[in-house]
Amino acid sequence: MLGSYLALGGKTLRQSLALRREQLGREQRIVHRFYPWDGYVPTAEPDVAGHSMLMVSWHGAPWAGILDGGSDGVIRSVARKLRDMDRPILLRWGWEMNGDWFPWSGAGNGQDPAGYVRVWRRLHRIFAEQGAGNVSWIWSPNWNSSPDVSWNQMQRYYPGDDYVDWVGVSGYNFYGESPATLFGPVTRRYGARKPIILSETAAVSGKAGYIRKLHTWVEDNPAVGAVVWFDTDIQEGTDHDFRFDTDPSALAAYRAMARDPHFNG
Repeated sequence: MLGSYLALGGKTLRQSLALRREQLGREQRIVHRFYPWDGYVPTAEPDVAGHSMLMVSWHGAPWAGILDGGSDGVIRSVARKLRDMDRPILLRWGWEMNGDWFPWSGAGNGQDPAGYVRVWRRLHRIFAEQGAGNVSWIWSPNWNSSPDVSWNQMQRYYPGDDYVDWVGVSGYNFYGESPATLFGPVTRRYGARKPIILSETAAVSGKAGYIRKLHTWVEDNPAVGAVVWFDTDIQEGTDHDFRFDTDPSALAAYRAMARDPHFNG
């Protein structure tokens, strides 16, 4: 499956989807949205086509306020809203936990990855109690750990096969990294057990070359079941432009990937 997070400057989601449909000659198979931990969570996503998968990145929170039961009401409410959307949903909670830039990271929560595992399993249990059977769970570390020390290795955060449906990974071509560098370790470690989703990827320069390499690498790695491009030029706090249509060669490379039957899942 091929899809994206879409936030294009000056355009609504509906307008952004229409532009990509015109450029690529196809719908997004996955549409990625971000929801806050305890703020607004919609009851529907009407701009996301019924035959597209909705992928929700649900923000995390410091672990203590979850493990003590104080957030159970929030969790139940989100579970019911996602359940009542009555569509398949890929849920990516507390992503990039092995980085040090989010309040739900191991670095910010006592350097105790086992605590993350307990939080994940609590969420999973509450969702099951609320009947949210339409939700599939994506566990999604960053491609490398920060800090890169033994306690913070991504595998220490893995909740267990019974609690994970997809293994995701975030990896960006910031400094010329290849897809093999970004995604090979996760795919080798988990690809025989779970389908892999490249849940965030993009490039800021050399885009055409990166897209062509990504195209080939995914075809050569059948454990990868989905690719989600981070398609925005308005990422808060940065000047990164991740759009693939910033130059004709990058657009042509992405169009070739999108039209390859391998990416028509």
